[in-house]
Amino acid sequence: MPPLDPKVADTAPDEQVLTPYDQQHAVTYVRLLDAEKANADWQEVARIVLCIDPISEPDRARRAYESHLARAKWVARHGYRDLLARGWPKGE
Repeated sequence: MPPLDPKVADTAPDEQVLTPYDQQHAVTYVRLLDAEKANADWQEVARIVLCIDPISEPDRARRAYESHLARAKWVARHGYRDLLARGWPKGE
């Protein structure tokens, strides 16, 4: 099982293949997709899911939120097959 709250980079990967970062952040991506479906406020999502304070770091929080949500959507549409084939990464 991947970690529940791994540290996030300022931006998510944008390669057209699943990366180790994607595997480590699979739970993060699911949480982001769930939050979007629930129409959650992006600032609350950045604070809770990405652990970035949108008040003290508004630009970083917005950039991280947008790039990780875009990556979550890519993984949901394209990368999930590779994730399933590889299996869940082992937790640290």
